[in-house]
Amino acid sequence: MKAKILNLLLIITSLFGYLAWGNNQHTFLFEAEAEIFSKLFSNPLSVIHPFIILPIIGQLLLGITLFQKISSTRLTYIGMACLGILLTLIFIIGILSSNMMIVASSIPFLMIAVFTIFYLRKLARNKRRK
Repeated sequence: MKAKILNLLLIITSLFGYLAWGNNQHTFLFEAEAEIFSKLFSNPLSVIHPFIILPIIGQLLLGITLFQKISSTRLTYIGMACLGILLTLIFIIGILSSNMMIVASSIPFLMIAVFTIFYLRKLARNKRRK
């Protein structure tokens, strides 16, 4: 049950990544995703990009684990990796641009991802001991 809660937290925290660029241009990832889904049906070629597709795939994989009887660790790791690419990049951009809002928006996901990795490794270690 704890793995499902961690996966849900990973999905939720991934939605609150913050991006800022130019003069007064900014968005949260949940706003960007809503715009992507609206464009998906009108102009699907405009949303085909690795930094768009990979995080959405990651969220879908983590979402699938929520409905499994026993959460798949493989799907959790793949989903975290897909989301982690974007949110780690956002974190690095925030540090390089000295924008603490961007840094602070990505820290919750990164912390929960690290905690999830430790938790899943502990589970695997306990299973091997039995």
